[in-house]
Amino acid sequence: MLSDQELALVKDAGWILTKQVIIQKVYEMMADRIPAINSCLKQGLFLSDEITDSVPKIYKGEQYLQLPYVMMDYPRCFDKEHIFAIRTMFWWANFFSITLHLSGKYKQALIEKIRNNLSTGIPGIFIGVHTEEWQHHFEENNYRLFENLSREEKTQFVENKSFIKLALKFNLDEWNSMPMLLDAGYEKITRLMV
Repeated sequence: MLSDQELALVKDAGWILTKQVIIQKVYEMMADRIPAINSCLKQGLFLSDEITDSVPKIYKGEQYLQLPYVMMDYPRCFDKEHIFAIRTMFWWANFFSITLHLSGKYKQALIEKIRNNLSTGIPGIFIGVHTEEWQHHFEENNYRLFENLSREEKTQFVENKSFIKLALKFNLDEWNSMPMLLDAGYEKITRLMV
């Protein structure tokens, strides 16, 4: 049995067509960010060919914690033990985000620069605190503002984990400014590595 609200929705194609238009706009917005990412990566950041030669991947899903999402991984290098990725995410009804995800040799190569840059007090950077590296939500058990952590917590989450995830979160109310916010976000994320 369907409730009255469910029945009204199942008979109304408008809302699902609007959702498809929004998802297409997100795809286009992400694809349009690729030149900004490339520009940021050229500013004193020395990356291996496997990273700089990577191709952007934009994909969507319907069920991250029961809600639709769109992600772009670029640049990206995913290996069982070695990850370098800048992930841009749109999560329906929640946020846009940019995440720097490092593990293995990439974390080892960049950790000193990241540690030094984080110590300068860059506001608005979240750090992944969860033991599972494939979580993307910004609940307290997954991401916390780096600036609010104790010295011991900073060491724990930067040094003592096999991976590091640093992220920026953008409110959906800022949709019309999102291209500029994301471009500035890529610059902020890449500055952590130089």
